[in-house]
Amino acid sequence: MPPWAAISHIVDMCGILGAVSTTPGLAAAGVDAQLASLRHRGPDAEGRFDGGSGVIAQNRLAIIDLAQGDPPITNEDGTIGAVLNGEIYNFLELRERLAHAGHSLSSHGDTEVLAHLAEDHDAVALARRLDGMFAFAVWDRRRELLLLGRDRVGKKPLYYWSGGGTLVFASEIKGLLAHPAVPCRLDERALSAYLTFGYVPTPHTFFAGVKSVPPAHTLTLVPGREPRLERYWQLGVPGVDGSAATSLDIGLEDAARELRVHLERVVRRRLISDVPLGAFLSGGIDSSAIVALMAGAMDEPVKTFTIGFEDRDGFDERPFARAVAERFGTEHHEEVVRPSAVELVERLVWHHDQPFGDSSAIPTYLLSQVTRRHVTVALSGDGGDELFGGYERFAAGLAVDRLLGLPAVVRGAGERLVATLPPDALRGRVGRVQRFAAAVEKGMPWAYLDWISYVPEPWRRGLLEAPDDWAREDYARRWRASAGARPLDRLLALNVETYLVDDLLVKADRMSMAHGLEVRSPFLDTGLLEFATRLEPSLKIRGLSLKRVLKHALADLLPREVLSRPKRGFGVPLDRWFREDLETYTGDMLGAGAHVREHLNGAEVDRMRAEHKAGAGNHGHALWTLLTLELFLRRHSW
Repeated sequence: MPPWAAISHIVDMCGILGAVSTTPGLAAAGVDAQLASLRHRGPDAEGRFDGGSGVIAQNRLAIIDLAQGDPPITNEDGTIGAVLNGEIYNFLELRERLAHAGHSLSSHGDTEVLAHLAEDHDAVALARRLDGMFAFAVWDRRRELLLLGRDRVGKKPLYYWSGGGTLVFASEIKGLLAHPAVPCRLDERALSAYLTFGYVPTPHTFFAGVKSVPPAHTLTLVPGREPRLERYWQLGVPGVDGSAATSLDIGLEDAARELRVHLERVVRRRLISDVPLGAFLSGGIDSSAIVALMAGAMDEPVKTFTIGFEDRDGFDERPFARAVAERFGTEHHEEVVRPSAVELVERLVWHHDQPFGDSSAIPTYLLSQVTRRHVTVALSGDGGDELFGGYERFAAGLAVDRLLGLPAVVRGAGERLVATLPPDALRGRVGRVQRFAAAVEKGMPWAYLDWISYVPEPWRRGLLEAPDDWAREDYARRWRASAGARPLDRLLALNVETYLVDDLLVKADRMSMAHGLEVRSPFLDTGLLEFATRLEPSLKIRGLSLKRVLKHALADLLPREVLSRPKRGFGVPLDRWFREDLETYTGDMLGAGAHVREHLNGAEVDRMRAEHKAGAGNHGHALWTLLTLELFLRRHSW
């Protein structure tokens, strides 16, 4: 029997929700509406557990334990109920310990261990015992106690609102707003943050009073008291004051060998399912690695899925994916998509609940749609770039200190040279390179932040009547918190705390759950993340050579053309779309009468559109950011 076969009956992918209130009847008053609002996350079953001043509930997408895993799940005497979104990988071990301690478990699923653990442990101790991707809620109706928890890196979402003796929580913000206790009000401070990042940083949202439970945190509530947030895990970064993490003193060969063992383990652990399972495949290093390792661990061909766009901009990775599929004999499915951008942008805003600046949500949504026709679970390569330094921006960030070491006259000449490049130079990245060159003098993290900003800083300040820099200052605070660590370690840790949490994982969750598809990300395994963080930076990036140790670990497995292929983002041709497909629609949406003009400088919006249309600049990402903002504001009549 393969080593992972003993792990069985694990998963409940779903939407969880509930409320606790000192006002009689208020907690349960909105549960039906909350369940209805999240039905897309779990269409197979729903249930609730209530008593006293609290109620918890969930919609269930059944992956394993199809017959016995429907909610509600309780302990032996029915005093404690639990709901779970995600999966707990070590639940069999926990189950054995609970049984040895005298607990009687009646189901074959992982949710039940939460109810039993809550008999003896507080929220922090409970969460520390879990290994997996999860958001959970436990209601103890005897002690009148609510426990909420979220996994270590934030794979599964969890939002809450608290006020007037009531707390409401849900997997998505729409699940909160469905409850009559929760007001729907705009937080104006979110606008400034959104223009920079394309999202509002955790724990804040676009809705006043609505927050997300941060990754690696629990929330404990006794009715009538204030909720208590506590951190239960922190990624250790070597060199940071107070961190117990130390660098691994191993070379490239040993690191690659150990990494390969980790990768085989984490992939095998995610192959358990009583429903059809497959993998996303782009033909890049990360997704190809997952498919290759799956092929070596499964007795049947891996089901792989790829989409492509037939356009002149080259946003089509089907040939690369096809080559990998043939190499490993997969059951390959590819589809050419011809998206209606107008229809999709409105749908994506609904699923995200907030404006979302990352346009790669479009192909992620479409790929999930295609994949769900054949399977219910898909493995992805998300996280490989975050762990091993796969983004060009990391190399750019490392160059800042070296550039500042050059004479000022040399730096000035270089900036002037970059400023003369045409908009289509450097594979369309010239805008970001120009912003980066102009910001080098600011040092880190400001030069790096200018590189990643969705709306360039001069435009942001022009669009806002009174720019609020709270989110940028918070970003700098996070950078300062890693003082003492090596520059790449600091960049990677900053990326895990920001982009990974609020962009990549949000996109993966909302776009897959829009179709009732569960996505598993082996690279984001906690043990693998901690191992990668302790590796020497030079094993990840040396000059412009990215992901060195990962490529070395896969050298005997993947085709050379995959290992040497430059990274391509999973994107869409925004610059062309806003000059052609979306030009008229954008004019209608952002022109006179646009809601966004009530919050931003309309003249600057017009100037950005005019520059882009004339080809004087490529503002596709900024325009997408404004368009999704407009649709969001219209939805709420703000």
